[in-house]
Amino acid sequence: MSGTLYVVATPIGNLEDITLRALRILREVDVIAAEDTRRTARLLSHHGISTPTVSFHEHNTRSRLPQLVGRLQAGQSIAIVTDAGTPGVSDPGRELVQAAIDRELPVDPIPGASAPLVALIASGFPLVPFTMFGFAPNRSKDRVVWLSMITRTAHTCSFFEAPHRIRQTLDEGGDIFGERPIMVARELTKVHQEFLRGTARELSRRIGAPRGEFTIILGPDENTNKNDEVRLNDDEVVREFWQITETSGHSRRQIVTSLAKRSGRSAKDVYALIERAKKLGVQP
Repeated sequence: MSGTLYVVATPIGNLEDITLRALRILREVDVIAAEDTRRTARLLSHHGISTPTVSFHEHNTRSRLPQLVGRLQAGQSIAIVTDAGTPGVSDPGRELVQAAIDRELPVDPIPGASAPLVALIASGFPLVPFTMFGFAPNRSKDRVVWLSMITRTAHTCSFFEAPHRIRQTLDEGGDIFGERPIMVARELTKVHQEFLRGTARELSRRIGAPRGEFTIILGPDENTNKNDEVRLNDDEVVREFWQITETSGHSRRQIVTSLAKRSGRSAKDVYALIERAKKLGVQP
C-alpha cells in the first residue's frame, strides 16, 4: 500500500499559527520534505517534534522528486512544508503534488495560515471575487508590463514583493494604478506587523526602512463602469504622451502603458498612434 503525501501549511510568522492536525501529521509521517531544513528545525523544536527532514527546494527538485515519489510508492508517508505558508503558493511543492497525482498516490492538504488571505481580510476591500498573483518580476521593464497586466483585473487582487524592490515597485505602480487604493502589509503575524493604506504614490514615500516580505492588496477599480466616459481620444493620447514625456522622468514604455490603460487601448495601438503622429509632424 502506498504512503500519503501531506501538504502542510506552516506559520507565516507567529509559530503559534499552526493547527493541531498539522502538528499531529508532522509527528506521525516518516519524513518531512522541507524547503529549508534549518528553518523547519526551529518550528519542529518549538513544538517538540523529532521527525527526520530532507531538503526539497527549487535547486534540487529534479534529483529529489524521484526519491520522494519512490518513498511514497514504498508505503512511507511524507509531509511537505515550506519556510512559511502553504507549499505551492509561490514556493516549491506543486511539482511533488503533481507527481503524486500522476501516479495515483493519495494527496492530503492540511490547511493553515495564508499571507494573501490574512492581508485581504485586513484590507477592508471586497473579498469576492479575489485573484492572487505571485511575486512581481525582478527586472523593471518586465515588472512594468506585469503590473499593467494586473491592473486589468478590476476586482481585488494581491501580489508579493521583496523588501529591496518594494519602493521601486510602488513608484512604478504609481503611474499604472493611479488613484486605485492599495494596502501594503509586512511582517504579517509578527511583533512588528504593519498595514499601510493609500495609493501607490503615497505609500512609496511612507514605506520607511523595508524589512520582511511584503504582501500588496490592490483594491477594486471603482472606475470600471466609467471607462467609456474617461477614455482619451486619439489626439488626446498623442498630446498627453508628449506632455508627460517633457515633464516626467518616466520611460517611454511606462508612459505608453499608462496611456493604454486610460484610453482603453492596447500598448501596441498607443505606440502606433504616436508613430503616426511623428510622421505627420504632430509633436512639439
